[in-house]
Amino acid sequence: MNKREFLKSAAAVSSFALLPSGAWAFSEDKRLRTAHIGVGNMGGEDLKAISSHKAVDVVALCDVDSINLAKAHRLHPNARIFFDYRAMLDEMGDEIDAVIVSTPDHTHAPAALLAMEHNKPVYCQKPLTHYVQESRNMMKVAKEKNLVTQMGIQVHSFYDYKLATLLIQSGIIGKVHTVRAWSPKNWGYNGPEPTGEDPVPDQLDWNLWLGTSKKRPYKEGFYHPGNWRKLLDYGCGTLGDMGVHIFDTPYNALELDVPLTIMNECREPNGFGYPENNTVTYEFPQTPHTAKSLKWVWYDGPGMPPAHEDLILPGATDKMDKKEGKEQSVEDKMSLDAKTAAEGQLPDQGAMFIGNKGRLLLPHFMQLPQKIVKGKYIDISSEIEKVSKANNLGEIIRNYETEGPKHYHQFVDACLGKAKTSAPFSYAGKLTETILLGTIAGRFPNQTLHWDAENAKFEEEEANQYLNAEYRDF
Repeated sequence: MNKREFLKSAAAVSSFALLPSGAWAFSEDKRLRTAHIGVGNMGGEDLKAISSHKAVDVVALCDVDSINLAKAHRLHPNARIFFDYRAMLDEMGDEIDAVIVSTPDHTHAPAALLAMEHNKPVYCQKPLTHYVQESRNMMKVAKEKNLVTQMGIQVHSFYDYKLATLLIQSGIIGKVHTVRAWSPKNWGYNGPEPTGEDPVPDQLDWNLWLGTSKKRPYKEGFYHPGNWRKLLDYGCGTLGDMGVHIFDTPYNALELDVPLTIMNECREPNGFGYPENNTVTYEFPQTPHTAKSLKWVWYDGPGMPPAHEDLILPGATDKMDKKEGKEQSVEDKMSLDAKTAAEGQLPDQGAMFIGNKGRLLLPHFMQLPQKIVKGKYIDISSEIEKVSKANNLGEIIRNYETEGPKHYHQFVDACLGKAKTSAPFSYAGKLTETILLGTIAGRFPNQTLHWDAENAKFEEEEANQYLNAEYRDF
């Protein structure tokens, strides 16, 4: 089905299904009318989770791909459909209470900022933005307009991550001086930029997909729907994908701000894709939970992390084996990570806090943190019980189906005045800035960059060109 055919058929359904705009106004029962920008892949998951809230009415769906739109529209036939989020906000501004942005990274800020200019609360997928200046702009607008906001880092609301935050802040391993975090996921591309041009698929509006980014010919298999994360103009690499999730708990627990210095050990830049392997070292200023300074090392790409004494687990063999194999279910991955940690092998992804009273391992994801002192695991069940009771965490939860929607529902409840979000743009913007500084450092391999947070610029002038980009009119 091409775009013209889809719009014609969808309009026929929507024309009699839509209610007058006043029908969605808040009543005593308080309902939230949501508009969704990007409804394929992760956008589809976001749509499912938001709409599972009993107080939500999905009133608008927007995507540049008619196949994605058709699938979403079958689930929400009363919603109006759009290819262009600008048209959606112009035409339906008074009928929308909140906007969910689930597009590729380069469209996050343009879409979210426009929604906020229409005074709409925004739930935006991670990383919050593609450029540092965009993050600062989004924090500024959200604050000025006093809008409810939330970044899509669902694990922020999971039991284990809240528990790890409280344990670190309770001083379970003393003052933390180092964090090491890792993911062997590969959202990098070391190959050449493609040449030539392929026909744009009938269902795709390529101009709208490019949005504010520079004009580029379409090439099958490189951009839409799945590989954009690897590319400088559209995604933020593995650091921007998994890094946001895995950084989140240490960043939150240690109450960090933005870093002082950043260095990325990686290949020379090729001007098109992110490096397939990155080792990014940050230095942060002291906080109440850290030593005089904090060293943070991030590893990503095939084979990561390399062997290091900070990462040796009790029972480890001389060889730090890596787990390989087919894609696993959530339950299988949880079971495997627990088993391998017990056998002395690192979880596939995770973080290690190193303090003056021991280490705390936090697997990613849905595994309890584990304390290690002098090469042995330490029973921390009493500490877990203590902080859980003091902070009303409740029982340990191991159900992704029930945990997954919590972060989304928190946003909905906040829009309805019943809760507060835990990852608002005031927090998410600083976390994203930290992530993006690491991706910029990848353009200057093995060089230490010095960040002036107050003035939002590097001491190294040549790096400042990557803090923002000129938007294309489209």
